[in-house]
Amino acid sequence: MANFGPKDIKKLRQMTDAGMMDCKQALAATEGDMDAAVDWLRKKGLGAAAKKAGKVAAEGTIAVKITEDKAVIGEINSQTDFVAQNDKFKAFVAEVMAHAYDNNHHDAEALNASEINGQPFAEFMSLNIATIGENMVARRFAAIEAGDKIAVNGYVHANGKVGVVVAAECDSAETAAAVKEALKNIAMHAAAMRPQFLDESKIDAAVIEKEKEIAKEQLIKEGKPEAILEKILPGKIKRFLQDNTLVDQKFVMDDKKSVSEYLSSVAKEVGGSAKLIDFVRLELGEGIEVEEEDFAAEVAAQMA
Repeated sequence: MANFGPKDIKKLRQMTDAGMMDCKQALAATEGDMDAAVDWLRKKGLGAAAKKAGKVAAEGTIAVKITEDKAVIGEINSQTDFVAQNDKFKAFVAEVMAHAYDNNHHDAEALNASEINGQPFAEFMSLNIATIGENMVARRFAAIEAGDKIAVNGYVHANGKVGVVVAAECDSAETAAAVKEALKNIAMHAAAMRPQFLDESKIDAAVIEKEKEIAKEQLIKEGKPEAILEKILPGKIKRFLQDNTLVDQKFVMDDKKSVSEYLSSVAKEVGGSAKLIDFVRLELGEGIEVEEEDFAAEVAAQMA
């Protein structure tokens, strides 16, 4: 006895744009498992969504959702920047962010394994891929929890290409409330200045050793005597930390202070103290390899 009916065939067709008989065959081959049927069609190269799902999605947007309790940041990719500006895509992003926030899905793996609106997230994605017309990927997600003495805030650059969320631990709830706007300023700083680490404690010892080796080779090439290298290296490492750790970077809105000094000064104005404890910075498309397409060759291939 079949584990599916006409409604399932219709639903699969809506999800994938595949032909009715192809959808029926897919459901029969997978014993009515909708997700498996979508995969079956994809493997066969059938249906618009199946074909779209094979396209590289390196555009899209970085989004954040911030409340007094939590800051969530996510990267949701599309194939083109044009679609990323589409109102349907924006509504889709807002729904995904709200789902991730409300259900405490703090990474992409948990999000993609979840259920949304009573259906598997993969099925929800396939429906939206078919509706919007491009492959889309919920690629990266992270969250930072707030608390009585922990303030969170964030920032997304106007073009949606870069987003940051930050957190600070304070001496009191009053101080946490007072530094919230400063944290947004720090998030804006991090968006522009690209810190790799929060502070020195977050850097693997191997990274520091590698930087020492690089600095030593540079000094030797500059003709510095071997005997004084060990005296110069600490200064080089200090500069590396200043350039790459958020707390030590010179604050872009007041370069007479480091970022940590700026935060401390804001907290001090209300008689309190605060220190940065976490941040997440996402830049759209980081690490995604996009093949250069030969448009003329693609057209010629389609006409052959």
